Amino acid sequence: MADERAWLGELLTSVESAPPEVAVSVLAQLLARRLAATEVSFLITDLGGKAVVRLTGAAAEEGGPEQPRPIKLRDSVYDRVIRSQQPHVTSGERAGGTGPGPVQVIAPVSDRGDAIGLLELTVPARPDRRTTQLIVEAAHALAYVVIVNRRFTDLYEWGRRTTRLSLAAEIQHRLLPDSFTCDTGRFIVAGAMEPAADIGGDTFDYTLDRHALQLSLTDAMGHDVQAALMATMVVGALRNARRVGGSLLDQARDAHQAVAEYADRAHQAFADHSEQVRQAIIRHGGQVMATGQLLRVSLDTGRTTFVNAGHVWPLRLRDGQVEEIAPLVDLPFGVTPNPGYRLQTLDLRQGDRLVLLTDGMLEPHGTEAGLSDLLRQTSDWHPRDAVRLFTETVLELSDHDPRDDATVLCLDWPAPHAGYTGPRAAS
Repeated sequence: MADERAWLGELLTSVESAPPEVAVSVLAQLLARRLAATEVSFLITDLGGKAVVRLTGAAAEEGGPEQPRPIKLRDSVYDRVIRSQQPHVTSGERAGGTGPGPVQVIAPVSDRGDAIGLLELTVPARPDRRTTQLIVEAAHALAYVVIVNRRFTDLYEWGRRTTRLSLAAEIQHRLLPDSFTCDTGRFIVAGAMEPAADIGGDTFDYTLDRHALQLSLTDAMGHDVQAALMATMVVGALRNARRVGGSLLDQARDAHQAVAEYADRAHQAFADHSEQVRQAIIRHGGQVMATGQLLRVSLDTGRTTFVNAGHVWPLRLRDGQVEEIAPLVDLPFGVTPNPGYRLQTLDLRQGDRLVLLTDGMLEPHGTEAGLSDLLRQTSDWHPRDAVRLFTETVLELSDHDPRDDATVLCLDWPAPHAGYTGPRAAS
């Protein structure tokens, strides 16, 4: 075991000295030599979590395609590995049944519940327990290699884009957290977003400080770049207030002020335009406001406070029952005159699952009843997999053409030692 640990240390040292754009390839080459593997590949998950793209390996590096070549996850062995977060070993047979052939090993590349991708190897013989553990540890090291080096190159972002983003979508995705899932052991938070073709301005965010977890879900009115720019102001105002120690009420006030000031400028510009231009603005979305929900959860006690700025009510799953939480609803950000925002409390207990959502999640279902049924059906699924199913269902119900962004943020506050036992459970 000491030999394996020393080798992993040497591997990371070699990777650190490699240029960012080839760091993963260097790790793959070293792993191939160590295990006599004929092929080592890193496959990265796409932005929607529905496919993977091969970033390293002979097929990816010899010339390589100009566009990512997605491999669909549904009902595949890759999907099973991502869902179970366990390595998969498949023994092969030589042609003509003349004996055992090369063996394929697939291991999850993940960090704190965030499914970054997969490590796939072809080795000459079935690995023993120590070798399998070495592959698992190498896959975990690979996750850190990707996280560190994606700051310096677009290679990983290229692989995640199996369809080209619009300008509005590009702006919108820059507002989202780097990792859509965070599993700390004490809680799990996972988000997902299925954008409409003309981008509706949804965002979600989360962050930790020494004492609390903070969450936000916002929906800027309008479509396309207009909505994305307003979402930028809202998220920027929230983060700016939060990062100087501002309370939820401080964050809400700053977000409202940012949108209201922008609305004043927009209305003045609107008045100054000709009637033809004003009609064009109306057709392409002239609303200036944003709804939002802000939460703060104490890490020590679970005490939860929140602000609702005209937003869709959250859902809570407790003991198999789904309840719609009916808060006091204040005005959306940007609507004036505004009497201010109220800090409310939310009853969050061990074992609860809390789901924040935008109206795009409800529209395909007609009511919250359909989503409540999904929430019950996935009660024992890992949140990462549950939110993915929620957005997939919206796509299917809308014939893959949702009229509005569909965004969901799921928080699990699990009981001690609780595990996920569902078909997509992560061990």
